Amino acid sequence: QVQLVESGGGLVQAGGSLKLSCTASGRTFSSSAMGWFRQPPGKEREFVTCVSWNGGNTYYADSVKGRFTISRVSAKNTVYLQMNSLKPEDTAVYYCAASSGRAYSSTRADEYDYWGQGTQVTVSS
Repeated sequence: QVQLVESGGGLVQAGGSLKLSCTASGRTFSSSAMGWFRQPPGKEREFVTCVSWNGGNTYYADSVKGRFTISRVSAKNTVYLQMNSLKPEDTAVYYCAASSGRAYSSTRADEYDYWGQGTQVTVSS
C-alpha cells in the first residue's frame, strides 16, 4: 500500500518559518515528479510547488516564489517544503503529491496519482 505522510505543520507567527516533510512508503518515487498543493479555508485546492524526478526542475506559484523552497532526497523517498517569511494568507492544509509515472513536474493536480492526508499550517498576524 502506497502512503505519503506529511509532517511539520503547525502554528507560526507572520514572518516565521516552517519546514514540511513528506515521506513515501510502499514504493519508490525516485523517478517521479512530486509536488505540494494547499487548500486555504473555504477555498479550492491550489498548486504551490513541484519538483522533477532528479530535483533539476522546480516550479512555484507566484504567491510563494522567493519565500518557499522545494527539495527532495530520493534515497529517503522524501520531499521537503521550506517556508520562510510566512504570511497569514499562507494558512491552509498542505498536501504532498506524487506522480506514478511522470518524471517532469506539473502544476496540475490531476497529473498526480498519490496524495498525503494533509498537514495544517496556520499563520497568525
